[in-house]
Amino acid sequence: MSEPLTQTAPERAPAQQVPLLQVKDLKKHFAVRGSKRGGAGGFIRAVDGVSFHIDRGETLSLVGESGCGKSTVGRAVLRLNDITAGEVILAGQRIDDLSAGTFRPMRRRMQVVFQDPFSSLNPRMRIREALAEPMRNFGLATTSSEIDKRVAELLDTVRLPRDAASRYPHEFSGGQRQRIGIARALAAEPELIICDEAVSALDVSVKAQIVNLLRDLQKELGLALLFISHDLAVVEHMTHRVAVMYLGKIVEMAPKRRIFAAPKHPYTYALLSAVPVPEPGASRNRVILKGDVPSPVNPPTGCRFNTRCPFAFARCREEEPLLRPLGDGQLAACHLHDLPKSENPLA
Repeated sequence: MSEPLTQTAPERAPAQQVPLLQVKDLKKHFAVRGSKRGGAGGFIRAVDGVSFHIDRGETLSLVGESGCGKSTVGRAVLRLNDITAGEVILAGQRIDDLSAGTFRPMRRRMQVVFQDPFSSLNPRMRIREALAEPMRNFGLATTSSEIDKRVAELLDTVRLPRDAASRYPHEFSGGQRQRIGIARALAAEPELIICDEAVSALDVSVKAQIVNLLRDLQKELGLALLFISHDLAVVEHMTHRVAVMYLGKIVEMAPKRRIFAAPKHPYTYALLSAVPVPEPGASRNRVILKGDVPSPVNPPTGCRFNTRCPFAFARCREEEPLLRPLGDGQLAACHLHDLPKSENPLA
């Protein structure tokens, strides 16, 4: 049977004086193939000035269409990609400019769960060895008995039988493999886990099970999560705050309740209008976005969403809006909020 998503909002740990993770004006540009120096139009601006923070025990969801740059943000935070500009600060210490040797002990504190659990597991390695590898790498367990004990505990934590340790990845279903991926991330005893589309490849019933598992683990272990997803229906059930990305930039950020009750950016409004309505017979005003997402090599002038926005006016095509506070912890980058309330369709 399908496991229902838990309806109550996750409890959030009290905000700390220093956020666990701070990202400041992060940029990641990729040179276009065949362009040596880049120049005008010579770079793919995958991430082009993104800032946010995550408190301990908090979930921040990064959402948007495929290609908006959200996975690139996650990889940049983990230092799987070098950044072009900006800062990444973990527990008060800047980490993006550390040498590989200095950064290595910090890497244990941030782990990742990838979208495809099968490709992220070594098919020739038994599950025991896959879970033991992070322990050995970071000196968390050294003897065989210590490793066996910890592996058994991890399998219990992700609700898999202990005999799974002796089997290979191909012997498990997709949902079971994702549980193994979560166990491997937990093996390093991290403070932050980046979930990069961690449930998007799973069936609906299995997706609910993994979402509920992540929420239980967060409550038990005090984990912070950066949850990268395009599925707003899932995001609504497991996040504290939401950051909406479009073409390399965050266009809106707010507590979950504010985003879902009163979106302040036309792109967010369009995304929410596409989420299926759970109540039979209920309706929603669907916003159909016209055209394709512009190229990140040559983004539009002004607001990057102006070529598809149903409410765009002259200023939107000339001046880029800044991400600014609108009250109740909600930020949006939209010129509509400078109009009189009677003329603002999102008021």
